[in-house]
Amino acid sequence: MFLSPKPSFQPGSPAGKLPGCRFRHGRAASLACLLLALFLGLGAGAAHAERLKNLATFQGVRDNPLVGYGLVVGLDNTGDQTMQTPFTTQSLQNMLSQLGITLPAGKNMQLKNVAAVMVTATLPAYAQPGSQMDVVVSSMGNAKSLRGGTLLMTPLKGADGQVYAIAQGNMLVGGAGASANGSKVQINQLAVGRIANGAIVERAVAPFEPQGGYINLELKDTDFGTAERVVEAINRNVGPGTAAAMDGRVVQVRTPQTPAARVGFMARIENLDVTPAKAAAKVILNARTGSIVMNQAVTVEDCAIAHGNLSVVINTQPVISQPAPFSQGQTVVAPVSQIDLKRDGGSLQIVKAGASLAAVVKGLNALGATPADLQTILEAMRSAGALRAELEII
Repeated sequence: MFLSPKPSFQPGSPAGKLPGCRFRHGRAASLACLLLALFLGLGAGAAHAERLKNLATFQGVRDNPLVGYGLVVGLDNTGDQTMQTPFTTQSLQNMLSQLGITLPAGKNMQLKNVAAVMVTATLPAYAQPGSQMDVVVSSMGNAKSLRGGTLLMTPLKGADGQVYAIAQGNMLVGGAGASANGSKVQINQLAVGRIANGAIVERAVAPFEPQGGYINLELKDTDFGTAERVVEAINRNVGPGTAAAMDGRVVQVRTPQTPAARVGFMARIENLDVTPAKAAAKVILNARTGSIVMNQAVTVEDCAIAHGNLSVVINTQPVISQPAPFSQGQTVVAPVSQIDLKRDGGSLQIVKAGASLAAVVKGLNALGATPADLQTILEAMRSAGALRAELEII
């Protein structure tokens, strides 16, 4: 319809007025502005849509953590102090005995190039024997550094006690350090290293199979509105009756019976665009660091706030009382304390109602309070009903 020789609107008419366009150059300019407006409108509609794989995961398709205990050798006198970590010596003796080396009884080994470590890894879903994965090596003794060490063959076990992978290789430690005569300089962490492709999968986890031809799609956040939109998107693109919401987090999807068709079906489901429901207004307070994070849905109502800081400074100094000569008295040290009470002036400030996050931040900044003071103010505003958000303290 954009190629019609007679445009459906006339320059200057109410129907022909579009934001940012002026119809002064004939039909070509009018068509260009209309195309621009259509493009902006389509972009605005799809700006908040996300792929379904970013909002949900398939139940049963998951990673599995693995853990193992091993030894790192080849350190430059930065290993465990074996007198304080007897498990390192015991582990080394057991390993040498399995290699056919017998040590004299009661022999106390003083080794500085060996360290006992814990090895962790994550077994991906559908990983098959022969696949490789990264491992993280962490010192569990008093080793000063794992830099330059080599991890010896370490079995990695799952929660069921079965060995699923074997780890071994040279470590990469992203740090450096030096010490001499009691002085020490260190950059980053030296007691943790990583081995790229350092583990080989030896046992595969049983593959996931849908029960009764259905698979559950689990949302990352519980939201009934988002669950309903996911159902609508799947049924609209795949077919009516394909998906049904079980609750605010789980959506049941009917899948094909053959594995080949199921893979393509799940790939198609993951790439569907879904616009999630608007998140609930929430303010996160970190009591340890003083950080405050709030989402865009937070709003405030008109309120008046007065806040002043109160500080008490106590300064104690010892005063020596010396007795008079030949009085048989004793020298006494008595503490004398000076207490100073300071109170900052706190005038009553009005925080105007804000319907956007920028207005809320502007109103709170007008108070001139520190992040620690803002935490108390936000809690008081929530109790007074002036803060339209949920407070969560972490």
